Amino acid sequence: MGGLREVAASFVVPGPSGVAIRDRLRHLTAADEKVLGLVGDHLGALASRDLKARCAAGPDHDADAWAERKRALTGESSSRWAGSITKATHDQWALARRGQLAHIQSLQAGVATIAHRLSLPVGEKGGKRAPGGYRSRQEWFAKSRRLHVLADRLNAARADWQAGAVHVVRGGKQLLNTRHHLDTAGLTEHQWRRRWQAGRRFLQADGESGKRFGNETIRVTSDGEVSLKLPAPLAHLANAPHGRYVLTARVRFAHRGGQWRDRVTAHRAVAYRIHEDTVRGRWYLTASWTIPPVQTVPLATARANGLIGVDTNADHLAAWRLDEHGNPVGTPRRFGYNLTGTADHRDAQVRHALIRLLRWAKRHGLAIAIENLDFTAEKTREKHGRRKRFRKLISGMPTSRLRARLVSMAAELGIPLVAVDPAYTSRWGTQHWQKPLNSKNRTTTRHAAAAVAIGRRALGHPIRRRTTPPPHDQSDRAGHRIVQARPGIPGREGNRPRIPGPRTRSVRAGRGANAVDQNAQHRSGRSAEHESSKQDSLPLSP
Repeated sequence: MGGLREVAASFVVPGPSGVAIRDRLRHLTAADEKVLGLVGDHLGALASRDLKARCAAGPDHDADAWAERKRALTGESSSRWAGSITKATHDQWALARRGQLAHIQSLQAGVATIAHRLSLPVGEKGGKRAPGGYRSRQEWFAKSRRLHVLADRLNAARADWQAGAVHVVRGGKQLLNTRHHLDTAGLTEHQWRRRWQAGRRFLQADGESGKRFGNETIRVTSDGEVSLKLPAPLAHLANAPHGRYVLTARVRFAHRGGQWRDRVTAHRAVAYRIHEDTVRGRWYLTASWTIPPVQTVPLATARANGLIGVDTNADHLAAWRLDEHGNPVGTPRRFGYNLTGTADHRDAQVRHALIRLLRWAKRHGLAIAIENLDFTAEKTREKHGRRKRFRKLISGMPTSRLRARLVSMAAELGIPLVAVDPAYTSRWGTQHWQKPLNSKNRTTTRHAAAAVAIGRRALGHPIRRRTTPPPHDQSDRAGHRIVQARPGIPGREGNRPRIPGPRTRSVRAGRGANAVDQNAQHRSGRSAEHESSKQDSLPLSP
């Protein structure tokens, strides 16, 4: 047992901290699109200049420097536009800084792994905790060269981190590199240029409680009228008083529209973002606001009536319902999704699978137990070597997208989520539950067995089942129970029902004085519980 890592405690996942909804700006005129493009391009140029100034300041940036940047932008836009731009710049720099640290940690792990494997003799086998040596001299030589490459990258990344230098591309690095491979991407230069301009525009404004409809810069009234405050150089384009431009389009949020309308009617803060989808030729408006933290139910309450254990896989969710004692109830369920095609198609597939899972949980009034997965450090080829199929498998698992969607959708339906440590759930589920749950009409998959293991861990039960005693070494022959109830449950050690049929040569079935009184049987320990068939305190490793 010394080789097993400590399993973290299960916990109830807190609800989301914000809400975002989107609607299309329909029936925009050519003048509307022109104004949106001009405003977005002008503010985008200011945002690029501000980002350059923020990156040049590095980690020595302070509140005074932030105020100076905002004053420099106010004269060319407005105080509120300048506040939105500087805040977005600060968030983007902080995100790049966190990504830089994650990159350094990934390089450190790769260098350490390669150095360890190079120090071992060629062909030496590894164990469960550490990889072995490389298979051949050729592979050893190639990896020694890669070690130098990663070491150089690590030194450069550390130097940037110490200097506070980050590398950020407004519009996206991927789209920037696409410019050099237009034929491969199937784009013309004009199409790429439109995407590049749309990606670098800035049309977003933070809300402010107490102001009309919760936002003075981009204002959306309760009946869907959209207007925006024009920057000072473009004030001549206004078609409404006070330098405002009113769009002909009206928005009507189908999802959470009632909540949004209540907020704007009460003049509570709502942030808006306008962007163009150049592929479809459409403009969209996204509204977002923060919500108070949802009061999570206690873990004991979530476990009260049992729950649904869910195993996340690359192409489906395997789920099984468990009662409060950890016993599988009914049949396993499979909610499939296809993660090929566009990002919108993949997102729709995940949402469809989660909707079916949540409806099932809502119908039975149960919580959902899911693994707290994070593969950020588990995808490198230094860790998994030649196992390309496995690396591709874990890279294709939508852990981040699924986690964000599930938390939001479950909070909307009032379904508690219990996160468990993913350590050994698949291995122990297969070892202890896959074979016993097979039947003549059902073959249990290892994913369904893992769902049972996840559910039992969320309920606080050990994953390992009680060892079955030899069927013909007990006085009740093959009828001995494998009880899953925890100690103290009424009826756990109760008398067994009388089984018809001959049991011994001297006493007929059910006729003996102590036929069902287990305490009268001469056995060691508690009645009907031999020491070899008790539940172990910890799960066993395979």
